[in-house]
Amino acid sequence: MTAEAPPDTLTIAQRAVSLATAAGASEAEALVSADAAQLTRFANSEIHQNVAETNGSLNLRVAIGKRVGVASSNRLDDDGLRRLAETAVAIARNSAELEDWGGLPEPTPIADQPAGWSEATAGATPEGRAEGVRAVIAAADAVGVRAFGSFSTSAEHVAVANSHGVRAAQRRTAGQLLSVMMDPDGGSGYAEQAGVDIGAIDAEVVGREAATKARATDNPVAVEPGDWTVVLEEYAVVDLLSMLAYMGFSALAVQEERSFAEPGRVIGSELVTIVDDASEPGAMPMAFDYEGVAKQRVVLVERGVCRDVVWDAQTAARGGRQSTGHGLPAPNPYGPFPLNMVMSPGTTDRDALVGEMERGLLVTRFHYTNPVHPKLAIVTGMTRDGTFLVEGGRIAGPVRNLRFTQSYLAALAGTVAVGSERRTIRGDFGGVLVPPVRIDGWTFTGATEH
Repeated sequence: MTAEAPPDTLTIAQRAVSLATAAGASEAEALVSADAAQLTRFANSEIHQNVAETNGSLNLRVAIGKRVGVASSNRLDDDGLRRLAETAVAIARNSAELEDWGGLPEPTPIADQPAGWSEATAGATPEGRAEGVRAVIAAADAVGVRAFGSFSTSAEHVAVANSHGVRAAQRRTAGQLLSVMMDPDGGSGYAEQAGVDIGAIDAEVVGREAATKARATDNPVAVEPGDWTVVLEEYAVVDLLSMLAYMGFSALAVQEERSFAEPGRVIGSELVTIVDDASEPGAMPMAFDYEGVAKQRVVLVERGVCRDVVWDAQTAARGGRQSTGHGLPAPNPYGPFPLNMVMSPGTTDRDALVGEMERGLLVTRFHYTNPVHPKLAIVTGMTRDGTFLVEGGRIAGPVRNLRFTQSYLAALAGTVAVGSERRTIRGDFGGVLVPPVRIDGWTFTGATEH
């Protein structure tokens, strides 16, 4: 599959719906995806792998009354579609009824999102990615550290059709350059840039950032666990938003009474506004969700106050709402999910976030984070690839990584400064546009030996 000659995904989706209806389905929905993905990986400051994959897949959901069946295949020829339709219908006939089945969605007006596509990314070459990697490695060589990481590009064509008249097609591109650098004495640093257009990814900046962090984390010292003021860089803030989305910003989580989200509840400081906005260029735009419903901008937190959560067709039918265009591919036990999260910027420049902190820690990113108590949004995890002690508004030196057990709601409430600049980071579930933040009262519960 190429940018110039993609498969006709919408025609394939419509054909699958017709075959499913002919096979006995009272409702049918076809999700077709055709993508081309490439990856250039490097380790020990050398490129060691360059791979490319093209793939086409079809996910077919059918309903016979309140009995629902889902089947998928990567065979997109007519015989493959017919077999898939028969399989999905057979699954539905042998499934228990879903008493609260709300039916497949009706058509919605869908606005095109041209900012979600870049010809430069769609036409990216191994040589072009190698040039970017070369710049990263050069930055590592300049300070005597080793570079590891990857440069990935992808182009995707997606279409959804259903028996109620939904007809939706879109194309999207994404690029990501990331690097972890290792110092001979054990230091490590991380940097990343992501976006729709790889032309906006500055490999030299990524390289310098990771290399500087790796060099600066030599010989870290131990600090006592406890409650600290912290500056979280964007890579750590992404984890904060993604975890909150996973634990609470979903209508299914609310309906199952495991979410912290309640309209009107104050959960953060007035500096915190978080939305899900698929039209925001920095959040890797989408025109519609995986059910073919137009994406809506949803205000999740406004000046610290909970406003809404995201909805898909099933949770909306159950709750007497309209889908906000946040459905995931069926079968979906997770419910709707925000895939284009955006945190509003503040007025504090990057240097002042640290410069105005009398004593605290600068945290590059987290890893191995896991929910402890979803209702309270308590998460445990560790710092990684650059944690520094700050004294008198200056970085005093590196510290050993720390483990935390922290309510992310308390972190929102303790936010005292928000950076004026934002970065696009590729989160676990989509594009995330975030600033760095300063938070009072982050609870560290232990330290590592390294």
